[in-house]
Amino acid sequence: MELWLPETWQGGRVLASGNGGIDGCIEYENLAYGTQHGFATVAANNGHNGTGGHDFLNNPDVIIDYAWRSLHTSISQTKSLASKFYGNTYQKSYYIGCSLGGRQGIGAADRFPSDFDGIIAGSPAVDFNHLYAWRASFYPITGKSTSANFINASLWSTIHTEVLRQCDTLDGVQDGIIEDSSLCHFRPEALLCSNGTTANCLSPAQVDIVNNIYSPFYGSDGKLIFPAMQPGNELLAASGLYSGMPWPLSQDWYRYVLLNQSDWDQATFDLADAMLADEINPSNIRTWPTTLEPFSSRGGKILTFHGGQDQQITSYNSPRLYNHLASGRDASSTQLDEFYRFFRISGMGHCEGGPGAWAFGQLGGSPAVGVPYEPSSNALAAIVDWVEKDEAPETMTGTKFVNDDPTMGISFQRNHC
Repeated sequence: MELWLPETWQGGRVLASGNGGIDGCIEYENLAYGTQHGFATVAANNGHNGTGGHDFLNNPDVIIDYAWRSLHTSISQTKSLASKFYGNTYQKSYYIGCSLGGRQGIGAADRFPSDFDGIIAGSPAVDFNHLYAWRASFYPITGKSTSANFINASLWSTIHTEVLRQCDTLDGVQDGIIEDSSLCHFRPEALLCSNGTTANCLSPAQVDIVNNIYSPFYGSDGKLIFPAMQPGNELLAASGLYSGMPWPLSQDWYRYVLLNQSDWDQATFDLADAMLADEINPSNIRTWPTTLEPFSSRGGKILTFHGGQDQQITSYNSPRLYNHLASGRDASSTQLDEFYRFFRISGMGHCEGGPGAWAFGQLGGSPAVGVPYEPSSNALAAIVDWVEKDEAPETMTGTKFVNDDPTMGISFQRNHC
C-alpha cells in the first residue's frame, strides 16, 4: 500500500482508492486527487502485482486479499497512521472507486460497515461471479474473429448508426446520446441484407448474434444470471467484448481461480461454467447485499453511478442492485435515497469517456481535470457534503469538454439524476 499525506490535513479526512479488473495496480490518479483536496489518501495493490490473474493460481491468500482483505487492511492502517502523523484522531473516512473499485466499495459497506462513512462506487462490478460468467459468454456468441459470421468493427459502426437512428430521439433530442437505453428496444432486423446486398448489412446469422448480445443471460433453470447488454456502446465494445477474442479478465478468473486449469479455453464456456462460478464464490466475492442495514444505520452514505454506454458492465445491472436493495429493505425510493443515491450518466462509457457529459470528479485523472471542486459538479465534494452536512446531491452536473480537452473549453453540461 501507499499512503500520501497532504501538508494540510483537511477536516481529518481519510480516503481509500479502489482498483480495476483483476489487477494489482495502485491507482496513482486517485492518490493525487485525494491528496490535492486535503485527504490522507491510501491505495493498495490488492495483494498482488500486475494486471493478470496468474498470482491467484493455488494461492488462496491472494484471492482473499483481492476479494476484501487488502482494502480493509489499508484503510484500517491509514486511520491509525494518519492520526499518529498529524497528532489528531481522524474524523471521517471515505472511499472512491469504479468497476472492480465500485464492487470493493459496495462490498466494504456490506462486510465492514464501519470502515467508511462515505463511498463513491461507480459502475460497480457487483454480482461478481455472474458478471465474469456473462463476460465470458460473449466469445462463444461472437465467434472467433476469423469465423464466417464474425461482425467486425466496421460493421459494428454501421450497427451503432442504426441504434442511434432507432433510439437517439426517444428523449426528444437528436444528439448522438441515448438518454435512457432501457427505452431502446433495438431491432437489428432493420439491417438484414436483401436484394443481393452484402455490404453494410447483416446476414440472418449475424442478426441472431446481435440479438443474443442484447438479450439477458439466463441459466438452464430459467433464472436470470445477468442482465442484457444495453445498446449504444458498439464503437468501444467492438474492440473489447465483441472483438472475437477471449475476454482476458474472465479467462484468467476461470483459469487461475475457479478451475485451476491454466489452459482452459473460453470458447468452450457454457452454462455449467456460469453456474460453477457462483457455486464456488471464492472468498465470498459475489457482492450482492440485500439491505446494507448496518452501514446505513450508522449514517453511512453511498453515491453510485453508471454510464449509459458502458462497454464492459451493462448499465442495467446498477438499477438491478438498486431495486434489489429496495426490496430487501422493503423501502421506497425516497427511503433508499436517504443513504444510497444512484445516478445514470447518459453518454458515458465504462467509468469515464464517451459522447456525453461524463466528467464530474468521479475519479482522479481525466474525470476531475477542469471540474470545479463543488458538490453540484464533483462527486468527491458531494459525498463529503452529504456525510458531513447531510446535504444529499439531487443531481450531478456532468461536463463535456471540447474534444475531451479542458483547455479547449466546455462543449456542454448536463444535470444527471
